[in-house]
Amino acid sequence: MSQNATEAQAANELMRLARQIARHNRLYHADDAPEISDAEYDALVRRNAELEAEFPHLIRADSPSQKVGHEVAASPLSKVTHEVRMMSLDNAFSAGEVADFLSRVRRFLALPDNEPLAITAEDKIDGLSCSLRYEKRRLVRAATRGDGQVGEDVTANVAYIPDIPQELIGEVPEIFEVRGEVYMEKAAFLTLNAALLDDARAVADAKGEAFDESKVRQFANPRNAAAGSLRQKDPSVTAKRPLRFWAHGWGAASAVPGATQHEVIRQLESWGLPVSPDFRLCRSLEDMLTAYEAIRAGRAGLAYEIDGVVYKVDRLDWQARLGFVAKAPRWGLAHKFPAEQAETVLEAIDIQVGRTGKLTPVGRLRPVLVGGVTVTNVTLHNRDEIARLGVRPGDRVVLQRAGDVIPQLVDNLTRDEERPAFVFPDHCPQCHSEAVPEEGEVDVRCTGGLICPAQRTERLKHFVSRAALDIEGFGEKTIDKLFSVGWLQSPADIFRLRRHRTGLLAREGWKEKSVDNLLAAVETKRQPDAARLLFGLGIRHVGAVTARDLMKQFGTLPALRHAAEKARAGDSEAAGELLSIDGVGPVVVEALGEFFHEEHNRAVWDDLLGEVSPPLYQVETRDSEVAGMTVVFTGKLETMSRDEAKAQAERLGAKAAGAVSAKTDLVVAGPGAGSKLKKAAELGIRVIEEAEWAEIVRAAG
Repeated sequence: MSQNATEAQAANELMRLARQIARHNRLYHADDAPEISDAEYDALVRRNAELEAEFPHLIRADSPSQKVGHEVAASPLSKVTHEVRMMSLDNAFSAGEVADFLSRVRRFLALPDNEPLAITAEDKIDGLSCSLRYEKRRLVRAATRGDGQVGEDVTANVAYIPDIPQELIGEVPEIFEVRGEVYMEKAAFLTLNAALLDDARAVADAKGEAFDESKVRQFANPRNAAAGSLRQKDPSVTAKRPLRFWAHGWGAASAVPGATQHEVIRQLESWGLPVSPDFRLCRSLEDMLTAYEAIRAGRAGLAYEIDGVVYKVDRLDWQARLGFVAKAPRWGLAHKFPAEQAETVLEAIDIQVGRTGKLTPVGRLRPVLVGGVTVTNVTLHNRDEIARLGVRPGDRVVLQRAGDVIPQLVDNLTRDEERPAFVFPDHCPQCHSEAVPEEGEVDVRCTGGLICPAQRTERLKHFVSRAALDIEGFGEKTIDKLFSVGWLQSPADIFRLRRHRTGLLAREGWKEKSVDNLLAAVETKRQPDAARLLFGLGIRHVGAVTARDLMKQFGTLPALRHAAEKARAGDSEAAGELLSIDGVGPVVVEALGEFFHEEHNRAVWDDLLGEVSPPLYQVETRDSEVAGMTVVFTGKLETMSRDEAKAQAERLGAKAAGAVSAKTDLVVAGPGAGSKLKKAAELGIRVIEEAEWAEIVRAAG
């Protein structure tokens, strides 16, 4: 399999995963009505993380790795902006991944093998994240996590949770924000669901109606019961629900009472806050895995649900150095428990067509309950996967909910039965164009391009999506309807919709206010962010992160197009400038060249830029000596890892590049620097040593 094929598969799968996970995030965090289990959700996120680790330049702006939780939707509860963002944790599913976590920490901190590295371990309770702000020891505000930046105010509700003290005891910093989980014990969850049934039955009896248990809305699991109970407009409802709480961290604080995670957690306990009874300190990988197995072994006997073990680097100064990635700390990890398998029947195989023309087979399953969750669909990925499993409609299959793509078929129990094999289509089910694999690919793609309605509508949906232009009011159904009447065929048509105002008002379900709101939302995007616009065009291999990196380098879309066309024509300088961008490789350069080489794409591009005027793309920078510069690190760095150095550069408002070019402003050279140092000298670029870089970092605070 070629690198190109692998990247193409990854780009398409990342798009699907982003949509799937966003939907399940909304159901879980905002609606408290999940359709899949935690293990199933975790594995979707895990698959996304695996692809992003292999193809970082394909990371999308709407990726789950860039978000925490879900934005706070319309709610009777007021919104609260967190002073310190509430982060999530990356997940591990094996001992090897835990070992990798320790290796990454040591590598980032440049720790020798004999340097002690203490890690705390505690059970990961399956609850609702909550932040408690104490001022002068008294509780002044409680908030849910929400999307990590904005949550919901539940101060009045937590007053009825006995585990949460209204006033802390002992010496407490003037401001201290405690973070932890609100949860419901398993027995209380069962009692609550039984009470909901009894109440509904009593109402039906009073009305003289037949009681239908299937129509009673019960909570799916203790976590959702806790979330639904805490997020009540009427605190008296919360008061009737037996909620619990324990603390596992902190946010904003005027002072931190300790130098290690272990010290601070014990301090929280002394103030009257409950913490995990299984909280412990580990001093090796073996200690961590022993703690994991001990907690897992006792899981069934606990009064509450847990779904793994959380590890955190103990030293707080090391936590500060390690910092964060998009939504999670580098110093923490959730080691999740394994999930289950079940047998069911594959009733049908449907073919879906994506915006790049990929034909994706989806298995329709006889509904099966796996760990309390009913699963009805499963992706079959591509024709090779179907051939590998030998699946056909009617086969009895094994469904797995573990650490890989979830749900996933892992075995076909009836593959030896004599029945015809499934024939993968060689024509698109939407436009009937020929469907063929590109050279070296396993994915089969519709050759219809933009004559294929599935591809055109999917591209338009991508263009208006939150990660791209984010035009409010353009849902998938709106795109489909406007496409069907011929008013919306290309991105530029979106900005010409005002011509169809009268027609929109004549359509069923459209009112003057909704039409004017939609048109006004379109007008606000006349000067869109250039990187979002570039990403929205759906150029293969150009994800959200790559789009931002390209625009950082070129500033304007015409400048990028000029470089891409010159590179395709064989201009080595233009190609070199593109390749000097971190995360941009030959595949991206080729994809850009091919995009602009196609006449139809140039027409779409010119038409769109006739309607919109993206301003010069500028990177927000901090006040530092290197803000706005492009920095290259070369040679062996002795006091920090290369990853830490790049993270420092980004925090200072600089861009860390992988190669020296005429665009480079500064080279930081350690021992053993070779060709990059030589090229810097040839170009007259300033070169400094690692100690000078450290001084720049210190001066910037």
